Amino acid sequence: MSSLVETPYWWTTAPAAPEASGPLPERVDVAIVGAGYTGLAAARGLARAGASVVVLESETIGWGASSRNGGQVLTGLKPGNQALVARLGQERTRRLFDASLAAIDFVETLVAEEGIDCGFARCGHLDAAYKPAHFEGFRREQERLARDFGHKVRLIARAEQRTELASDFYHGLLLDPKSASLHPARYVRGLAQAAARAGAALGERCAVLGLRPRDGGFDLTTSRGSLRARDVVIATNGYTGAATPELRRRVVPVGSYIVATRPLAPEVARELLPQRRVVFDSKHFLYYFRLSADDRLLFGGRAQFTPATATSTRRAAEILSRGLVEVFPQLRGVAIDFVWSGNVCFTRDLLPRAGRLNGLHYALGYAGHGVAMATYLGDVVADLILGRDDRNPFRDLPFDPIPFYDGRPWFLPFVGAWYKLVDLVR
Repeated sequence: MSSLVETPYWWTTAPAAPEASGPLPERVDVAIVGAGYTGLAAARGLARAGASVVVLESETIGWGASSRNGGQVLTGLKPGNQALVARLGQERTRRLFDASLAAIDFVETLVAEEGIDCGFARCGHLDAAYKPAHFEGFRREQERLARDFGHKVRLIARAEQRTELASDFYHGLLLDPKSASLHPARYVRGLAQAAARAGAALGERCAVLGLRPRDGGFDLTTSRGSLRARDVVIATNGYTGAATPELRRRVVPVGSYIVATRPLAPEVARELLPQRRVVFDSKHFLYYFRLSADDRLLFGGRAQFTPATATSTRRAAEILSRGLVEVFPQLRGVAIDFVWSGNVCFTRDLLPRAGRLNGLHYALGYAGHGVAMATYLGDVVADLILGRDDRNPFRDLPFDPIPFYDGRPWFLPFVGAWYKLVDLVR
């Protein structure tokens, strides 16, 4: 593994981001912290309405999860619908599920309107049953989705699953045709170009060091100088930092890791995933995978339950390489060219949040379902600032700080050990 490239494969096949240099404006209507899907979608929506906007990014455009994820654009949310109905009731759960579908539609429309070359395709997703009991759970979910949500999915028994997935590791599949895939780095850079065309200023290498409310607005101190904004949007998700401690105490960053093989022979790629769908499985320590446009298998997972670091990424490369062969024994000996990582952002109940805290607007906490929902909620927050209709599906959900937590997730190894145990016994 010594020859592994430890940066995202996506970065090698994406165009350059739009120019994001120049002096910061002294005053804007809205300052947005974070240049990922959420921040850029908010910037686009606000600038199109005539607001003066600057996006402040401590690294480069889309540097975080927005250019590192698996490019799976999924229906639903991280918690299962059964658990959500028990907690929130049938009607609220239906609205949340409908919002997940609306978010995918929004991305599809945005990509078409802005001419973003990111390979968006309604390929559908496969949820793969890790155990026979999980497939029985899929049966119940299929019935619930059809009866209560008007949403049709298809079950594929283990005896037929090779029509979709060349593996005997799983015990049947649930196919949802509404999900999609895209090239995440191409998408986030295209979204940045759309925001810039609308008139938003983009400020890279511009870390926000402090925020201070004053006279109905905010003074922002950054690594490149100071500015004043009437409104501020926090769009930092799994990279929420010390400048916003109250939000940092409400979200938990967890590392997610991906390896990418060398390009496979076309006939091998066709065998592995004949319909080129995106896949994830039913474990807590899940695997997720797909093919790239050049027929690499991208194989990801939580691998270990900590925020991502260089050390954890190298360790994850070994773990995921073993997992890849476990799922696809026919790929034993195939070279791994890339490994990378990024932080997924979780709330206590695994649901996203959007709203206002201490005068700051925010949207974050996508729990691995963020490609569409982050884009959608960025636009939702823009509309809230502009005084338009409130389309926030997560309004009024409690969002309290996590007890005994200051933003450093000391408890994650214990959570990871529990999830490993659950995967063994359930």
